[in-house]
Amino acid sequence: MTDGGGAPWPQLVVHIDRAAAEATEEGLFAAGALSVTFLDEEDRPVLEPAPGEVRLWARLSAVALFAQGSEPALIRRAVASQLGDELAASADLSLVPDQAWERAWMDQFSPMRFGERLWICPTHCDPPEADAVNLRLDPGLAFGSGTHATTALCLEWLDGAHLANTDVLDFGCGSGVLGIAALLLGAAKVAATDIDPQALQATRENALLNGVSDRLRLASADELVNNKYDILVANILYQPLQALKPTFCTLLKPNGCLVVSGLLAEQADALVAHYADVIRLDELAEQDGWVRLSGQRI
Repeated sequence: MTDGGGAPWPQLVVHIDRAAAEATEEGLFAAGALSVTFLDEEDRPVLEPAPGEVRLWARLSAVALFAQGSEPALIRRAVASQLGDELAASADLSLVPDQAWERAWMDQFSPMRFGERLWICPTHCDPPEADAVNLRLDPGLAFGSGTHATTALCLEWLDGAHLANTDVLDFGCGSGVLGIAALLLGAAKVAATDIDPQALQATRENALLNGVSDRLRLASADELVNNKYDILVANILYQPLQALKPTFCTLLKPNGCLVVSGLLAEQADALVAHYADVIRLDELAEQDGWVRLSGQRI
């Protein structure tokens, strides 16, 4: 990997809708792109995909990176031959300066504090407070490094909760950050589940990194049926939170606590009403338009 100072990397950004994603990706690679990345253009959440499923946003940008020193005019000509003159002409073409890419990636992620005790610290830097509860985590394949508001809201709740001697379930674990945080903050045991095999792999690796793998159980949702938990944390968006009401009621102990996030502020009242007969979600916190709800099973 370069240390920087070489020729810039041409980057072409094509604005498309979801239906055109596959053809656009193939066309960009045929035009000489080294990589193609899809980015959301509307800041809309995507529900957790099933294993092997690729789910994209309605409007997105296809960001193509070309070889250092490639001539921009030749890139546009090649893209036009593959995707048509109109799409090529409307694309944004820029030059990305060469740099030490590993260092640039690491510099984007610095330690973050949640509540009074908990820090999420990337592995490339020292924790700011050595005596704090420091969770070591690098962003990876599975969602959940603490940077999104919904994750932050759940981490702040865990930091302020009394977790000693509790059994916690991290439902839709992603990177495992919530379950691992619960263990570091005093929970006796944590079970973690997710429909994405990559999430379970990431959770296993992050638990080993933080020295808590002996108290963490990875399981499919079906394997959890006969278990009961003191606390269930789910950061999985509004529609699945609605659908999972019977499952959550089955998994929670009497007077157990449900903590949910992943829903927008305007969806909170509907979810509270939906759960009202079994769980009183009477505590609300909001950040950047996202909401966390928590309360006890009746």
